[in-house]
Amino acid sequence: MSIARKLLSEDGVIMISIHDGECQNLRKVLDEVFGEKNFVAQLVWEKKKKGAFLSGVSTNVKEYVVSYARNISSFQGLVGQIARGEETYPVIKTTNSRGVRVVKKGIPSKYREKNYRLAAGNRISSGNMEMILLSDLVIKDGVLSEDVKVDSNWIYSQELLDVYAENKSLYVTQDLYFRRVVSEPRKKMLKDLLPMKGDESTGFEFVFSDDLFSDGWGTNEDGFDELHSILGSQSLMSFPKPSKLIAKLILAVCRFDPSCTVLDFFSGSSTTAHGVISLNSQDGGNRKFIMVQLPERCDETSEAFKAGYKTIADLGKERIRRVGMNVLKGDCHPDWNRDVGFRVLKIDTSNMKDIYYRPDELSQGDLLEAVDNVKPDRVPEDLLFQVLVDWGVDLTLPIRSEPLQGKTVFFVDDNALVACFDIGITEDLVKELARHEPLRVVFRDNGFVSDAVKINVEQIFRQLSPSTEVRSL
Repeated sequence: MSIARKLLSEDGVIMISIHDGECQNLRKVLDEVFGEKNFVAQLVWEKKKKGAFLSGVSTNVKEYVVSYARNISSFQGLVGQIARGEETYPVIKTTNSRGVRVVKKGIPSKYREKNYRLAAGNRISSGNMEMILLSDLVIKDGVLSEDVKVDSNWIYSQELLDVYAENKSLYVTQDLYFRRVVSEPRKKMLKDLLPMKGDESTGFEFVFSDDLFSDGWGTNEDGFDELHSILGSQSLMSFPKPSKLIAKLILAVCRFDPSCTVLDFFSGSSTTAHGVISLNSQDGGNRKFIMVQLPERCDETSEAFKAGYKTIADLGKERIRRVGMNVLKGDCHPDWNRDVGFRVLKIDTSNMKDIYYRPDELSQGDLLEAVDNVKPDRVPEDLLFQVLVDWGVDLTLPIRSEPLQGKTVFFVDDNALVACFDIGITEDLVKELARHEPLRVVFRDNGFVSDAVKINVEQIFRQLSPSTEVRSL
């Protein structure tokens, strides 16, 4: 959990799905790791249409999604809706503190009489709301013609009321109250109840919308149907979540950051990757996903194993492939880069040989073997990704390999990094690589045709590409 917190951006948020039995314990752990003040919400997801018939205590149709921010003061909040239509809002609320405000003249009036005067001292009430006039309220030709001083429970400060009066978004209502017209897009925060179905649709296919509640959040049954339709087999995973649920949670967090990175520590069937690809295809975003899954072997009696998936990770990878192909066949946002590719990286031991021996354990043969410090079972791609990690280079950057002077050379994002791990590198090849002026270049330590070439490498780059950082592995 502490690792998850360190990986979060300053305005990032973690979301964890949990059932009733462990929710209380989870909250205690998260309070300790993230701090109680960084608690965001405990969302309730309506995950089933019907509960278990054999339950003798209660019928459970919900699950919780517990959310904590890395830093609550930097977190943008969970946005449930972007309202774009014109609406009117009150400027008085009984729960607000009492005060005196001056409403500036010139604002329009919707009162039934175009010309009207109400003397100071009058009380205007509607239900439990009231305003007391401290000066005359005067309307002429459908416009407030004089400033009016009012005692009431104001939502807004005097400065904001002046702004609203200036831009004519403040007006006198039919019952002589004041309201404001709002037309600019505005965000409304996410409700903590995520219903399985919305008012407009009962399907589980996610449709990009300004209102995350318009077509519901999907159910476990939707997750089963979705996985079946993608992979062609039933019961491949236990209780898979619908991609709509994940996509909408991502959208609630990252609505204003369409280039965010989403990390799933327990990716399972890669529902999160599915959700990210769907979102990108529908709104033209460039969100990235990182799926983490142990190569847990599927039980040989399971439907997943019978379908040819040896591990859960294999199942997740195949789902991402098929989702990508399916999405490209449909209607996509015109600004989307149509990138559905992904890379699979596996944790392994170091590429370098273990060189820590006691003197009495060494033989002449051991010394000869130490000339090459790379393990014999490693391929150039293994060494390349070790360098990318060591140098902090983005692992998602485009990589191409080109044959140059009989050697294989890797170009990462054209000239962000150039690498050659072949044996027998000549001075001519070094000069050719230097002419590309890469930011970084790396060779195998024993890869040079002679010691003289190895010694001259830095001098060659200093002359032809002085800004290049040179390293040997």
